[in-house]
Amino acid sequence: MAAPAAPAAPDLDGVLVTSRPLDEYCALFGLTRAALAAVPGPVLDCPAGAAGLAAEARALGCHVIATDPAYALPVPEVAARALAARASMAAAMAARPALYPLPRHRPYDRYLRSWDRARRLFTADTERHPEQYVAAALPRLPFADGTFALTLSGYLVFAYPELFDLDRQVGALAELVRVTRPDGEVRVHPLHDGSGRRCPHLDGLRHALGERRIASAVEVFARAGDGRSRRVLVLRAADHRRRSGGSRRGLLPYG
Repeated sequence: MAAPAAPAAPDLDGVLVTSRPLDEYCALFGLTRAALAAVPGPVLDCPAGAAGLAAEARALGCHVIATDPAYALPVPEVAARALAARASMAAAMAARPALYPLPRHRPYDRYLRSWDRARRLFTADTERHPEQYVAAALPRLPFADGTFALTLSGYLVFAYPELFDLDRQVGALAELVRVTRPDGEVRVHPLHDGSGRRCPHLDGLRHALGERRIASAVEVFARAGDGRSRRVLVLRAADHRRRSGGSRRGLLPYG
């Protein structure tokens, strides 16, 4: 039986081009620098924006491929969009503080300076290693099946419900699993939109993924400093889960 056709790609012009550093990636996805260094193969960051992950992870011996539709633009324009996203983030943190770590745990100005540093790293790294920055957009990525040992997807699939309805979410997540090794995994965060509203059809989405032979679990990680937690959707090929008994060394077991 042929695989279901992926829905058409949404218009991503309204998606912020963020510039997050490596340590923020670790906090978002329940990772550590040591865990990234131990990943047995390349890592995909989708969408990557103007992040510092590829540049910073290289120092750990971790090979990251960053992909984003913004990379079709000249690098200075990507950086300019990231600077505009920084301003949007500053405004959002002031307007909706409940969605962000309390200032006493992470002063906003220091947090945003970490974005500035990541943006500068991105700009320099794209000049030195352009092959690691690939212009592409979900739900169709230009990578072979099973290319990546770990795939990270932040602030897209659930963050913009006006762009990703249920069908597009399923198609995008299935594509991330396709390009990930059968013994690898996909981690997706957040599971809510920009106003903090959780995805109302997460159970139905996970059922639809299961019909495509994709196993899923929602893992909860403590957030350092303020006692809050993060929920991460973890995906992998269901066939591998059965063969391996549901766990493997180095990455999360399934609950």
